[in-house]
Amino acid sequence: MDLDDRKLKILQAIIKNYLETGEPVGSRTISKYTDLNLSSATIRNEMADLEELGYIVQPHTSAGRIPTDKGYRLYVDTMMQEKVDEVNNMRDDL
Repeated sequence: MDLDDRKLKILQAIIKNYLETGEPVGSRTISKYTDLNLSSATIRNEMADLEELGYIVQPHTSAGRIPTDKGYRLYVDTMMQEKVDEVNNMRDDL
């Protein structure tokens, strides 16, 4: 199973929120504070897939999720690629 755009955006939101708060991130938090316009149930399903793929873990049963090393690596790689694309676009505009 590959990461589609929606899963990637949810993963990015989880990591960003976790970095800001240091607390496990639940589906309601993602639903409330992102512009994804998805229900908590849909986000929970996507989070289950992300967990199965090894990008996030649930520290205990009733907690939200936290990123794994694999999740952080994808987050950093994605951010770096966005910056490279941005620089290339600026270069093309010159």
